[in-house]
Amino acid sequence: MKRWIKTIGYITLLTSLMLWLAIAIVPFLGYSKGQIAGIITGLIIAGEITFYLGIALLGKTIYMALKQRFMFWKPKTAESKPVEVNREEETGQRSE
Repeated sequence: MKRWIKTIGYITLLTSLMLWLAIAIVPFLGYSKGQIAGIITGLIIAGEITFYLGIALLGKTIYMALKQRFMFWKPKTAESKPVEVNREEETGQRSE
């Protein structure tokens, strides 16, 4: 039973990817601007729903793996704090 759930989860993630890729194709299909806007909005909503459904079906381990893979920023640590500059030394003037 669990194997089927994982298979369905992977299929929904793949469907989500295909929906997001379809967004790039829609403007070249000859629809009016209003129709393009509606279709792209529908594709974005459907892509998000299928993505989160796939994550829910695959479980926490897949979620954590995807989160780690696509994390482009790292939390600031104590070493990476910005250095504060004393403005009095920089300008040579005292603020009163």
